[in-house]
Amino acid sequence: MSRAGDTQPHIADSHDLIRVHGARVNNLKDVSIEIPKRRLTVFTGVSGSGKSSLVFNTIAAESQRLINETYSAFVQGFMPTLARPEVDVLEGLTTAIIVDQQRMGGDTRSTVGTATDANAMLRILFSRLGTPHIGPPSAYSFNTASVKASGAITVERGNKKAVKATFSRTGGMCTECEGRGTVSDIDLTQLYDDSKSLAEGAFTIPGWKSDSFWTVRVYAESGFLDPDKPIAKFTKKEMQDFLYREPTKVKVEGVNLTYEGLIPKIQKSFLSKDKDALQPHIRAFVERAVTFTTCPACEGTRLSEGARSSKIAGISIADACAMQTSDLAAWIAGLDEPSVTPLLTALGQTLDSFVEIGLGYLALDRPAGTLSGGEAQRVKMIRHLGSSLTDTTYVFDEPTAGLHPHDIQRMNNLLLRLRDKGNTVLVVEHKPETIAVADHVVDLGPGAGTGGGTVCFEGTVDGLRASDTVTGRHFDDRSTLKAETREPTGALEVRGATTNNLRGVDVDIPLGVLTVVTGVAGSGKSSLIHGSVAGREGVVTVDQGAIRGSRRSNPATYTGLLDPIRKAFAKANDVKPALFSANSEGACPTCNGAGVVFTDLAMMAGVATVCEECEGKRFQASVLEYRLGGRDISEVLAMSVAEAEEFFGSGDARTPAAHRVLERLVDVGLGYLSLGQPLTTLSGGERQRLKLATHMGEKGGVYVLDEPTTGLHLADVEQLLGLLDRLVDSGKSVIVIEHHQAVMAHADRIIDLGPGAGHDGGTVVFKGTPADLVAARSTLTGEHLAQYVGA
Repeated sequence: MSRAGDTQPHIADSHDLIRVHGARVNNLKDVSIEIPKRRLTVFTGVSGSGKSSLVFNTIAAESQRLINETYSAFVQGFMPTLARPEVDVLEGLTTAIIVDQQRMGGDTRSTVGTATDANAMLRILFSRLGTPHIGPPSAYSFNTASVKASGAITVERGNKKAVKATFSRTGGMCTECEGRGTVSDIDLTQLYDDSKSLAEGAFTIPGWKSDSFWTVRVYAESGFLDPDKPIAKFTKKEMQDFLYREPTKVKVEGVNLTYEGLIPKIQKSFLSKDKDALQPHIRAFVERAVTFTTCPACEGTRLSEGARSSKIAGISIADACAMQTSDLAAWIAGLDEPSVTPLLTALGQTLDSFVEIGLGYLALDRPAGTLSGGEAQRVKMIRHLGSSLTDTTYVFDEPTAGLHPHDIQRMNNLLLRLRDKGNTVLVVEHKPETIAVADHVVDLGPGAGTGGGTVCFEGTVDGLRASDTVTGRHFDDRSTLKAETREPTGALEVRGATTNNLRGVDVDIPLGVLTVVTGVAGSGKSSLIHGSVAGREGVVTVDQGAIRGSRRSNPATYTGLLDPIRKAFAKANDVKPALFSANSEGACPTCNGAGVVFTDLAMMAGVATVCEECEGKRFQASVLEYRLGGRDISEVLAMSVAEAEEFFGSGDARTPAAHRVLERLVDVGLGYLSLGQPLTTLSGGERQRLKLATHMGEKGGVYVLDEPTTGLHLADVEQLLGLLDRLVDSGKSVIVIEHHQAVMAHADRIIDLGPGAGHDGGTVVFKGTPADLVAARSTLTGEHLAQYVGA
């Protein structure tokens, strides 16, 4: 208790700063800053300037590592191991809660309901109030199968004796689709040509060569099938053996092999793997060969008949999960059941959070893997909105990604609410509307990659505006409407589109121009474009899905740039191209071409040390003696894209095939990346632009881009607009799903969906030029765009 005359503050109150001293993670150059606690601090800077390295990989990573160290060694053994970030001093850290844009689990069983715990509460509700009563909460779960067992069990206690026991558990899983909601069918015509025999090479599966011992020959020489008979003439038994036979041991040329029916074999070798992780040609084969249809038994609800028959006020749990959350919240609020009041209150709060955060249009049965990065981030926020925790650090990665200008104010209010509870809120952000509400701003730069990694400005928003940093100069930039717009050369017809919430949309998407598709989050933009346009012939889609790749993958391997470089080195030195691959013959034998040696320390963070043999260069010493244009292969991989473009453009090292790829990488604004930088270190915006550069080489007349400004600084948006213009001027049609007003103002045509989200959206509310949209101000987008351009 303080007494009058006590002016001395308590020493515990003096810890009001997070101090970072000498941070060197990724491209940070000995960064030292002080961040005020219990304030909203926004980190800005061009894409690749080191924002995520400082906020996520230094401050948040060290906080999580220190918390993990408080657990026992036994528990730590089950947790991901985190190495200490490269930083001299980190003081004043508090528990960090990270809310990032990582897509949510792509597992088909994961839905919005399971990810937010709303399903768990609904299951308890139905197990208490549902009529007829069918069992405990597990009876309403599509992830729990029903189990029955009976038999003798031996209890080893005192005198051992066998006891007769029966066991049963009621689950809610649909037995037909195993709780997935869809059943897959394999199109046999994509697996083999039935007019040919096995000996004639009937298989059309990628990688199945006729002389392959493990695949084709085991069928031809198993003794179950006649290898010289066309498949179409197989008897019923031969067909059964060919397609479905259980694994059976057979001898082929004295070697013991396992023969298995074609369908289970294909399911194990191709279909059990993550589709995104497959090589492109195999993924294309899987997409052709497998068709997914709604499960006829449960009609896509994933639930057993018992779970669907149990109802509260005429609504089953399947109906509840199919409602959009704003409607479900209203239904829950209308239930008057004193016996389950605490449960209804908790469930109501969770569902209200959906509405508050702008996700009232989602249904709980929506697969989590289909959410965009921005939606996934906001779904993760739902857990923290009602939290009573204070004095924690919340770390957000572009929380406005995928938000319409109309929704950004709502998001700002949520960030301020978290701060006002006494939390430290750290936000990595590019949108000026969110930077404007910050208490403190840290601007990193001045450039990207090796040109970034230093603090250019620390202080207030007004101070940033007045500063001469890149962010300060561009802070009040506003694009103007084009004086003249290009005229369409044709149209892509969409008729009767009904994907998700679309209501039989008929629209002609203009070709030969830059078309921007807008509308509030959940209005049906992605449903229209990905459901009715992507996948057509000649349409190249560049989305925000993660790039799959290990730490061995880098921009040179991903874009196919390394092939012409290897061939150029091989030709200049008259040796094999494989020598110039760190994943093949040229790899350093000590570190296997990784450049670092990993030491696993069980539950403690593993240590990566630079390989002493190759000094981190990844290649054998003999390979580094071969040169092209005076440089060895490791020196080429250490070059930036811009440097390499010059190097391969002229002189002894002139390689047109490599130069073309490098030009495209420079075009999309990735000139600062080094060719050998691991893909795992790229930001979301960089990954999308890397994909765009790769796809620009494809033969396609229509490009579909999904929010390409995500992760882009105000200064980089200008460059992106220039690139989109160049694509259109070269005869391509560009369709962009976008919320950024600069892109809308720059468009030739705008298609606006709405008027609201979920069942309040799904119709085209405007189609025409940006100038007409601004003049009419008939939609939310029109109002915000008019405000933006100052009309």
